[in-house]
Amino acid sequence: MNQFILKSIIRKLSSVPKPIQIEQPKELDSLIKTLELELRSNEPAVLKSFCKFAVTAGNHFGLESKSWSLKKPVHERYTVLKSIHINKKHRVQYEKRTYFSFVQFNKLTGSTADTLLEYVERNLPESVALKATKVEVRELPDHLT
Repeated sequence: MNQFILKSIIRKLSSVPKPIQIEQPKELDSLIKTLELELRSNEPAVLKSFCKFAVTAGNHFGLESKSWSLKKPVHERYTVLKSIHINKKHRVQYEKRTYFSFVQFNKLTGSTADTLLEYVERNLPESVALKATKVEVRELPDHLT
């Protein structure tokens, strides 16, 4: 009787499929020398607040950062006639001011940069535009060495 039980247990254990182990090739993470965020807005208070938010987010990732902004905004002026056909002397001027701010993060990995960029983009206010520039570190090609 004991042999019968042992044989049935062995059959059950042998019928259980073994887990397949797949080795994944390990890709090296890219190194990024600098990640620069250019922020633009028509409202200086919102821009200053979001710039502070981006620097704080970088600090939570343990990154060294610096930020600066342009002293004067970029002015664009448009002059339009009040009336289409007559009164050429009567004109209206419209002005648009664009404020710029920059945040630069140094010495980070590609995955950290992607995560930080996604976090910053998801929290981007409506009146702020973002442009990101990465400078990646690569090995010198063999034909140049």
